Amino acid sequence: MLRTHTCGELTKANDGQEVTLCGWVDRIRDHGGGVFVDLRDRYGKTQIVVGAESDAAMLELAGKLRNEFVILAKGTVRNRPAGQENPKMVTGAIEVVVIELQVLNESKTPPFTPGQHELPNEDTRLKHRYIDLRRQAMQDTLVLRSRIIKGMRDYFDAHDFIDVETPILGRSTPEGARDYLVPSRVHNGTFYALPQSPQIYKQIMMIAGYDRYIQVARCFRDEDLRADRQPEFTQLDLEMSFVDSDDIIGMIDGLMQKLAKDILGLDLPLPLPRLTYDEAMTRFGHDAPDLRFGVEIVDLTDLAKTVEFRVFKSVADAGNHVRAINAPGGAAVFTRRKIDELTKFVQENFGAKGLAWFRIEEDGSLFSPIAKNFTQEQLDEIRSRTDGKPGDLIMIIADTWDTSCKALYALRKKVGLALELYDPKEMHFSWIVQFPMFDYDEEGNRWNAMHHPFTAPLDEDLEKLQSAPGDVRAKAYDLVINGYEAGGGTIRIHDSAIQSRAFELLGLDAQSAKERFGFLLDALQFGAPPHGGIALGIDRIVMLFGGLENIRDCIAFPKTQKAADMMTEAPNRVDVEQLEELAIRIIESDDEA
Repeated sequence: MLRTHTCGELTKANDGQEVTLCGWVDRIRDHGGGVFVDLRDRYGKTQIVVGAESDAAMLELAGKLRNEFVILAKGTVRNRPAGQENPKMVTGAIEVVVIELQVLNESKTPPFTPGQHELPNEDTRLKHRYIDLRRQAMQDTLVLRSRIIKGMRDYFDAHDFIDVETPILGRSTPEGARDYLVPSRVHNGTFYALPQSPQIYKQIMMIAGYDRYIQVARCFRDEDLRADRQPEFTQLDLEMSFVDSDDIIGMIDGLMQKLAKDILGLDLPLPLPRLTYDEAMTRFGHDAPDLRFGVEIVDLTDLAKTVEFRVFKSVADAGNHVRAINAPGGAAVFTRRKIDELTKFVQENFGAKGLAWFRIEEDGSLFSPIAKNFTQEQLDEIRSRTDGKPGDLIMIIADTWDTSCKALYALRKKVGLALELYDPKEMHFSWIVQFPMFDYDEEGNRWNAMHHPFTAPLDEDLEKLQSAPGDVRAKAYDLVINGYEAGGGTIRIHDSAIQSRAFELLGLDAQSAKERFGFLLDALQFGAPPHGGIALGIDRIVMLFGGLENIRDCIAFPKTQKAADMMTEAPNRVDVEQLEELAIRIIESDDEA
């Protein structure tokens, strides 16, 4: 090793020792006759001093140092003079007097420095990711990621799981998101697909008798991106045999309790709370609600049928919904101008027809431009149902079920943030269970799997597969942390006849199902045990445990929202010879022609 110590470990206990440090020049201060350098590695910083006792050549070399030079410094540890300690640094009580200095590599002037307060735009950071990754925040996050993954592996190892790698090159099964395809050179005209998840392989592992499987799996989906989504991502994949939903949920409860304690120092009581899908949609308008605060949705549809206000009454009489939330203390924050902005927000983003509102005055009365259309008894009922108090603001959406859910969910998030109804550092874990097995695509005139086509129905709903598919509930469960889906899983279908029926409902006839999933259907006929599992989004969990807002900040080399790698400039063109070898011809789009 070139170094004897890192830049984050020397203390007063090392006073008088001769040490060798290596790292990057983080900051330079030339005081005339003495050069002070903060030397940085991923463990911390140490102040080194090239002073009056150094020879002229070393002083000259120290004067030429610049930010991000990589250097070696050999010297003696000494305590800093009284009053010059830096309590913000672990090594702030000492410094190293240099007796030997080497420049291991110079650096061009960087586009930004790891220690600067104002960061450049994200494109610049991603273009020069090797510099961005030197920032303390990035290094802390990747260390956190490593700790979380190790904690996961340790937990499952203690519970007799085995770690099995599944193929990256597999078969394309066009369900859900688009596949990333890989052409075969050996079999021209055919393609592998990168896995969207190891779903089928882990089911095969259960059929093969490996009753507890895990994998830290790389997954790929060619889909539109968001702040918390990437084209390639990492998930903790788990499958178990001879289990029901409670067994899977209980196993993950224990994992979350361990991670919360080990990583955040939180004592997480178990079992984690559960809501059914229907309850979550009714109370919060979403299947991954943030439960760090209340502001639940209140249904006013029955009341709306009795009022003279035509907007409410017509919506209710048409079989749609009038629903409200109460922003506690919101009257002082949401001015008329801001309410107008919220109205425009729900109209443009969710197609809502409008946003009605009532402000609760100091005397308890309800003020609104539409208040004259309601009797006092009706106004009192609105205040009572929403638990309204002076200073509150009641916001109402009258529309379809779907629109009211989406609009009120979004308004609820804005209310929670604007009124500071929760501590951003707080962590809340919960489960959403009993999802619908299918949802209906009106445009495509077909059923789609809510989770995936291998999900088992609740036993009591099994007969409805024939008579009422839309009423079938699934043995499905999602882990929700602070309003984000952090993982999702299901109990799988282990009966080939039920699996074939599910495929039929999804528009896959026997021949199509055989072509796409024949190996799984065959395997299910050779002694498949009851089994189920879950996939936890590691990137998203790191984002949440680290208090980050963007999933790209917890991935070493992420893609942009256009699925591009700014540093390596991928994707890129390839040589014609490579394409010819694969029997591929590029068809230029109209934009590129």
